[in-house]
Amino acid sequence: MTTDEGTRSCKARLMLADGTVFEGVGFGAVGESFGELVFNTGMVGYQEVLTDPSYYGQIVTMTYPLVGNYGVNVDDVESRRPYVFGFVVREFAVAASHHKSQGNLDSYLKRYGIIGISGVDTRKLTKHIRNQGTIKAVLTTLDTPLEELRTRLSERSWPTDQIDHVTTPTVYRCPGEGRRVVLLDFGSKAGVLRSLLARRCDVIVVPAHTLATEILSWQPTGVMLSNGPGDPVDAPYAVETVAQLLGKVPVFGICLGHQLMALACGAKTEKLRFGHRGVNHPVKDLHTGRLTITSQNHGYVVNEKSLIGTDLKLTHVNQNDGTVEGLAHRIFPAFCVQYHPEARPGPDDSDFLFDDFMEMMDAFAEGRWRTSAEAN
Repeated sequence: MTTDEGTRSCKARLMLADGTVFEGVGFGAVGESFGELVFNTGMVGYQEVLTDPSYYGQIVTMTYPLVGNYGVNVDDVESRRPYVFGFVVREFAVAASHHKSQGNLDSYLKRYGIIGISGVDTRKLTKHIRNQGTIKAVLTTLDTPLEELRTRLSERSWPTDQIDHVTTPTVYRCPGEGRRVVLLDFGSKAGVLRSLLARRCDVIVVPAHTLATEILSWQPTGVMLSNGPGDPVDAPYAVETVAQLLGKVPVFGICLGHQLMALACGAKTEKLRFGHRGVNHPVKDLHTGRLTITSQNHGYVVNEKSLIGTDLKLTHVNQNDGTVEGLAHRIFPAFCVQYHPEARPGPDDSDFLFDDFMEMMDAFAEGRWRTSAEAN
């Protein structure tokens, strides 16, 4: 990817691996970018989407037709920079209008070398992805012949080291007066950290490859497994770490952290046809019967049948397709959810899960923890 600060707009093309081509007007950076093409159904929150590390390696299509109208600002970022490999929209608003705006989306994408394309029939594109499944694509503002792009796409392989590109390179601490939580960073959104700090936790953020012995040396009250990009089976080191933590300290996993905990307990994961990405996904709590609207961003899920014979209990399901959305360990103090209780963007219906984590840590520390079998 390259940038050109002087370019306001230019011809851009989006080619899918099956040969389908969408033409439009480029904004942001100029150049060429290959990635996995996905779509997000949120009506707002494009800056949070851009800066969600879980989107590393992906070209994101926004289904809401107008993007860029409220600009960008420092308050709505979820990481140190945008991580998407491309941005596809129906209509791009050059002029931003919002009291918090500190710049426009075009300049923001230029600054980080990210290519955008507007004027695309995103409804048609989204239906294509739903029918064909997630697919490789290339977004370009160059005059590369279509046949050459098609050949390069067919030869392109999926990366398996996405986590290494988004995890924190060093340990850092956000001091607090309350419970000490080690946040294992697989590409964590800032919202996870904010939710812990709002509860006065003393948070120590550690890189994805950190060993369980080092994590436990911090004497944490609990461990948080963050979200992140890619296929969970590509992170066997993380699976091993989680397996060694279970039973020694309370654990709460979100999204990729949820999948890694499932793998650590002997379950299996599988790739969804086109994933769940948006802010309006209904999830049912099987214990209370309560339905919550959740924010989601994942392309993999835990296979429900693979839970048989493990110590994991199904706690939440997706009301749209019945997929696994939450698990709890039957013996150890550990639970996880596939969705994002910290939202950003999205509703905060499930923010209480962080309070449940606080209670779990207190119960374990005070010797009050009861297994699922004892509780039932």
